[in-house]
Amino acid sequence: MIKVGIIGATGYAGGELVRILLGHKEVEIKWYGSRSYIDEKYANVYRNMFQLVEDTCLDDNIAELAKQVDVIFTATPQGFLAGVLTEEILQHTKVIDLSADYRLKDVKTYEEWYKIEHKSPQFIEEAVYGLCEVNREKVKKARLVANPGCYTTCSILTAYPLVKEGLIDPNTLIVDAKSGTSGAGRGAKVPNLFCEVNENMKAYGVATHRHTPEIEEQLGYAAGEKVVINFTPHLVPMNRGILATEYATMKKIQQPDGSVTYPTYEQVKAAYDKYYKDEYFVRVLEKDQCPETKWVEGSNFVDIGFKIDERTGRIIMMGAIDNLVKGAAGQAVQNMNLLFGLPEKEGLELVPMFP
Repeated sequence: MIKVGIIGATGYAGGELVRILLGHKEVEIKWYGSRSYIDEKYANVYRNMFQLVEDTCLDDNIAELAKQVDVIFTATPQGFLAGVLTEEILQHTKVIDLSADYRLKDVKTYEEWYKIEHKSPQFIEEAVYGLCEVNREKVKKARLVANPGCYTTCSILTAYPLVKEGLIDPNTLIVDAKSGTSGAGRGAKVPNLFCEVNENMKAYGVATHRHTPEIEEQLGYAAGEKVVINFTPHLVPMNRGILATEYATMKKIQQPDGSVTYPTYEQVKAAYDKYYKDEYFVRVLEKDQCPETKWVEGSNFVDIGFKIDERTGRIIMMGAIDNLVKGAAGQAVQNMNLLFGLPEKEGLELVPMFP
């Protein structure tokens, strides 16, 4: 059995990690870490765990935890892991970090967007960006995995094949994304109160959202050049889910008959199939079908659709995920499976919930 410790087990992402890992036949959770609920029964914090989890919450002493488990999940605020990670910890255990501390390769970019000093930049280079469908082989060899953000997972996977194949100009990319309120975490915040969110929809972090450089960096690797995009997130009154609608100008390509035109539906679909036809968790929908958050809720799936606008020479790409599963805990477990040579789907064959 793989011995697991979770730091930040009482946040939404941490709670989802517990839910998923309890159904994983190769895992034993040894440490439910929570700075806010030390010595309190975990099932008193999340009553859905009554009679399922008998443990009490422990502290966030990651140095001690590293000696007791095979892998640590850190579902913690930005800056926590960077402030405590040491070489000794990584010699004892593997770490999958759900924060942004090791996602960006340029420390100045991290400090500029997150407004905090990075305390352990020496580990940035070795950290593997844990987007499994793109970096699978690198993840398998990692000690430290930077689990991607929720918006970034959806936004990158939706556009990645077309950027990689040169079918769109990535510097024309506009990402318009909507998320449920769980994406903001479990802490009490006035903008997330029921009366603020219910029957309301609002943009936030316009031109400043911290996932922007993450999307740009990863799509830049796919494009082989620097990429600059517009990314605007919106808060919508639902618990879970992200829907990203992405717009980009298509590049004209030479057709078999010698003409130079925009790619056809079949050529775009072939690009998606090239990268995703063997990816269990990525579902490219049939023609003219649009993804919906309800059809992926509670699952590790990414649903992707697209529509070519021949009138404007642009393409509309759409992606939907559950922000707490594929956007956080599910992808973290997917990374864990890769790290330990387990079937990638183990513990993650979760049927989407409906209604």
